[in-house]
Amino acid sequence: MMISCNQTRITEFILMGIQGSESLNYALFVMFSITYIFTIAGNSIIILLILGCDKLHTPMYFFLCHLSLSDLLLSSNVVPYLLCTLLSKARPMLVSSCVTQYYFGCSSTISECFLLTAMSFDRYVAICIPLHYNTIMDIKVLSHLVAWSWSLGFLISLTSIIPVSLLEFCGCNIIDHIYCDLAPLLAVSCSDTYFLEMESIIFSIPILLLPFMFVIVTYIRIFSAVLKISTTFGRRKAFSTCSSHIIVVTIFYGTLISKYTAPSSGSSLNVNKLISLLYIVFTPLLNPAVYSLRNQEIREAIHKWVHVK
Repeated sequence: MMISCNQTRITEFILMGIQGSESLNYALFVMFSITYIFTIAGNSIIILLILGCDKLHTPMYFFLCHLSLSDLLLSSNVVPYLLCTLLSKARPMLVSSCVTQYYFGCSSTISECFLLTAMSFDRYVAICIPLHYNTIMDIKVLSHLVAWSWSLGFLISLTSIIPVSLLEFCGCNIIDHIYCDLAPLLAVSCSDTYFLEMESIIFSIPILLLPFMFVIVTYIRIFSAVLKISTTFGRRKAFSTCSSHIIVVTIFYGTLISKYTAPSSGSSLNVNKLISLLYIVFTPLLNPAVYSLRNQEIREAIHKWVHVK
């Protein structure tokens, strides 16, 4: 479907999504639909298990519950509309809807960064200073960490969403991407976007890099403490308590860093779309899968729940 560009002020975008043959789009629709169903089911089960099982009422699972909420928000913000574009190519989207999608995607990403950072701090206290764990990680501290993670996610996103909503969009209204993100929006704007581009770079340091560095430093301390444990069983047990978190952090930051460092135009556009798909569609599914497969307490809670049913 060919869409012409003109110089009038635009009120809606044409989100191209994934361009391919009809048979490919149908196959992707089925695959993404199944993935999305499992994402919703997996994260919802994690949340229900943690809320309903007294054994899982611990700080680590408290954070995991909110991590699943973040994954639900991230996936549900993009995937339903992506499925629609696979069935009907070049589906129009109001500018306000596109900006809203960008806002919630940005907010959930930032919140997840801080939640993963809080989880690494929890594992640090549990392994490095276990005698003070219950004193440090009390309900007040947990509530503050989670509240700040969500609040900062939604508040910091406003520093980007407000100037984006004030941009003028004219000319070509085609967004050749799978969802509304900052780079595609800036590309179709006829306003001066220099300040907004600089702002996004400056804010990415405290939002993404500092939490990531905190996680790395935390795990260096954790590994150092684990290696000092005298018995092999003790080292294995200590490491098992944080192995799932390490995998989730690696997947999350790996796809996120690749997403924002890969060029979003030219011959690398398809690569950027692929990375975005991994981040939006598959990462929220991997998190509950990792924790359910590698965490004995989660497996026991699932077995008990299935047995009761």
